[in-house]
Amino acid sequence: MASRSRAVSSGFTKAPTFSVTTASQLHDAIDCLLPRLRGDPSLAPAARALAAAATASLPPSTVLSNRLLHLLSSHPATLPDALALFSSIAAPDICSHNTLISALSRSPRHLPSARELFDRMPQRDHFAWSALVSGYARHGQPEAALALYRRMQEEPGNDGADNEFTASSALAAAAAARCGRAGRELHCHVVRRGIDAAGGDAVLWSALADMYAKCGRVDDARRVFDRMPVRDAVSWTAMVERYFDGGRGGEGFRLFLHMLRTRGVRPNEFTYAGVLRACAEFAVESFGRQVHGRMAKSGTGDSCFAESALLRMYSKCGDMGSAVRVFEAMAKPDLVSWTAVISGYAQNGQPEEALRYFDMFLRSGIKPDHVTFVGVLSACAHAGLVDKGLEIFHSIKEQYCIEHTADHYACVIDLLSRSGRFERAEEMINNMAVKPNKFLWASLLGGCRIHKNVGLARRAAEALLEIEPENPATYVTLANIYASVGLFDEVEDVRRIMESKGISKMPASSWIEVGRRVHVFLVGDKSHPQADEIYALLKKLYVKMVEEGYVADTEFVLHDVEDEQKEQDIGYHSERLAVAFGIIATPDSAPVKVFKNLRICGDCHTAIKLISRIVQREIIVRDSNRFHHFKNGICSCRDYW
Repeated sequence: MASRSRAVSSGFTKAPTFSVTTASQLHDAIDCLLPRLRGDPSLAPAARALAAAATASLPPSTVLSNRLLHLLSSHPATLPDALALFSSIAAPDICSHNTLISALSRSPRHLPSARELFDRMPQRDHFAWSALVSGYARHGQPEAALALYRRMQEEPGNDGADNEFTASSALAAAAAARCGRAGRELHCHVVRRGIDAAGGDAVLWSALADMYAKCGRVDDARRVFDRMPVRDAVSWTAMVERYFDGGRGGEGFRLFLHMLRTRGVRPNEFTYAGVLRACAEFAVESFGRQVHGRMAKSGTGDSCFAESALLRMYSKCGDMGSAVRVFEAMAKPDLVSWTAVISGYAQNGQPEEALRYFDMFLRSGIKPDHVTFVGVLSACAHAGLVDKGLEIFHSIKEQYCIEHTADHYACVIDLLSRSGRFERAEEMINNMAVKPNKFLWASLLGGCRIHKNVGLARRAAEALLEIEPENPATYVTLANIYASVGLFDEVEDVRRIMESKGISKMPASSWIEVGRRVHVFLVGDKSHPQADEIYALLKKLYVKMVEEGYVADTEFVLHDVEDEQKEQDIGYHSERLAVAFGIIATPDSAPVKVFKNLRICGDCHTAIKLISRIVQREIIVRDSNRFHHFKNGICSCRDYW
């Protein structure tokens, strides 16, 4: 026993020797080693040595062999030893098989071996069925999982195996397959069998709700949630998230408020983080501020996980001042927090601050990951810092030993193509180590739009349409590029292709939150109750803009029509309507904050710069690409976006 204790505490720098003469000593040694081996493969020699000592000194026993199987199968490093031990057991029982099937099912590479062992079992219990069904579901083979579950139902003698554990695994498979019909059949089967009634198993109820939500049936998921016998913070949080994931933000926020009013349930850090992510996505900053206040009162704000979500919410709503205050109040910022503040500054058009915080981050001693570098490279791309961006890109692998990802390449292609260095961009694409993704090709297409590179735009568009053949943005951007150089026949060709495929352009919309209400505008929209005031203000502003030298850039209108009509089309884009309403409806001291679902058009960008100087207001526009902070006639992007 003394020998064993010294081996465990020494860290196993070399394979230790063990003195194991009784079953009790073996159980003690396994209990000590098992939890540590799961997280530390360097302990594999110790596990092997213990198994060898036990095999040599103790009489053969299936029970003791099963304990050793449990130990050796707990980490991939010792899984081959577990397989060897299993083959040496004279009469492996159901526990022996289950232990090994469970271990093999954790890896997609070993799933065929798990299935082979499963098929050889003389008798199977619910654990074996559940382990293999969940293994198939977890590793991208949901159809195989559902087929196995049906086999379990059809084979005689499996009544005991058909319980909440196997049903939950099958429901997870239906969710992974996005097969609502199969999921509905499983639900009916669960009800018929009475599996859902026995103890109100929380895992089963959660699996049912998840299945419906992931199959796009959020209302059915809500009905399951409402029937749950016990609803704790986890189940409430999951249902709130299902609404957000389904794009139903209003219902998600209402359910969160209902949760706050429910006795015996308190939101946890994951609840707050999910709600804050939704606040950022749906651009409801005022609600996010209320959540911040609630977090502070409840003490949940001390969680680094929740604080990072709060930081991201403020940065994605264009308030980097509040984001940095949250960051600086953190006791010990982690990697996620540092990355959020760096990316936030990059997206908000403050690349110098992003790079300054990156330097501070490196001095903190925390090692960056691939996501951190995406934020830094994005800052360089938005600022046009080509040399700095390339220097950081090369350091990722050379200095930090991190493999370049497709997102890293996309940022650098964005950087090069925005600056017009297309030969270097093409060279990098042709020689990159990973397959280009849609973000890379979209970045290249965006650079071609800026510099009117028609030839390379065609290549980028063709590659994008192979990945996303139904994405209207690619067709529209290519048509924009053709229109900018007067190739209106090609513009019509693009339109005909879109019509033949039933693809329509996503309508541009802009929105602004005023008085806890979101006001949405479309191009030429006159449905707003204050439409007369909005249009009157835009006409006044137009006169003043012309006095300051404004000339409408009709290049941004695709239609081959007269210049006067083009000028009218541009003048009432959705972002201008939202900005005008913001000027009317908000105090003079407050910034006007507008959000747009598409990229801001170049002429509107020029116009809003002038408007910010004329009305002496800060105007913030978040488009699909980044934030634009307009102040005194200048934009934070420096006209480089």
